[in-house]
Amino acid sequence: MPIEKNQVVLFHYSVSDEQGNVVESSHGGKPNAYLHGHGGVIRGLEEAMEGREAGETFSVTITPEKAYGPRKADAVQRVPIKHLVGAKRWKRGMVAQVQTEQGPRHVVVVKVGLKFADVDTNHPMAGKTLTFDIEIIEVRDADADEVAHGHAHGPGGHH
Repeated sequence: MPIEKNQVVLFHYSVSDEQGNVVESSHGGKPNAYLHGHGGVIRGLEEAMEGREAGETFSVTITPEKAYGPRKADAVQRVPIKHLVGAKRWKRGMVAQVQTEQGPRHVVVVKVGLKFADVDTNHPMAGKTLTFDIEIIEVRDADADEVAHGHAHGPGGHH
């Protein structure tokens, strides 16, 4: 069954940066699940998945335009340290989570003061060309609830 709109895809992945360093991987955990055609994964990855089938493995290199976008130079903001989630003590370069009006967002700590931190709101992988190594585990038709909600339910998706 080739991957097309309104199908749920379960896949394992690893992501490498331009230097070949693996920056993220699902191996050793549960596969990721998304509803194809609903923007649940970055555009370049969704395009590369189109028409593929369960059991396929492939690599695809994706430019920032189809991944996490270009880096924005003016994306540094000052936030109260108490709003940073993920650690007790913050240091430059650490990734924190912050609640925004659009939901939780990852930021990179640039500078830490006594009560405030300067954070870079660019996605940590913004501006990077990324290589994804993909293993498609399962492809199935989405149910009506999944299509209505715009995302996969169950293992690897929303519960």
